[in-house]
Amino acid sequence: MILLVGGEKGGAGKSTIGSNLAVVMAKRGIDVMLLDADPQGTASKWMARRNDASLQAIHCAQKTGEVYATAKDLAKRYELVIVDAGGRDSKELRSAMVAADMLLMPIQASIADLETLDHMSEVISMAKAMNTALAVKAVITRAPTNPIITEVADARELLADYQEIELASSIVRDRKVYRDALLEGRGVVEMDNGKARAEIQLLANEIFGEVE
Repeated sequence: MILLVGGEKGGAGKSTIGSNLAVVMAKRGIDVMLLDADPQGTASKWMARRNDASLQAIHCAQKTGEVYATAKDLAKRYELVIVDAGGRDSKELRSAMVAADMLLMPIQASIADLETLDHMSEVISMAKAMNTALAVKAVITRAPTNPIITEVADARELLADYQEIELASSIVRDRKVYRDALLEGRGVVEMDNGKARAEIQLLANEIFGEVE
């Protein structure tokens, strides 16, 4: 499977989601390749810190520009390829969409993020013209932990207008442990925070299915 984690708005935690899903699936015994297609190299830097800490090995490669052929080739050799395409409309994002089985769009429940949906909807339609099997799922990330704040409900209501984008039932909250884990080369399932571990496990179950 090729899972593309990407979108048009930066800062929504795409590298955080991609790296955490990679750790979860590696711990489930899946042979994972994390393809860093973001010129900023956040995923590759995370992987270097992971290797320095002698944590469970996860394969990682870097490729920018046209990544279709690279993603397809890696998918022949690994059970799961997670592509981190960064947060902007780019050649990396568009070419990976043509190769991917699923596009996972982390999106914050903020006006700045939600305003990108019109353009992303157009990009998705163009990708689906070439990749009819592409599934698209949005996941709300960095959501407020305060239940009184209604941003998540507002985002759900707005996303309902985009029929081609399925909204994940899982929500990733704005927790410091995600930032700590990224800096330590870890996934939150390797950290001491039960709420964050549960969030990522639920998201992984929703995308890949539950462990039998």
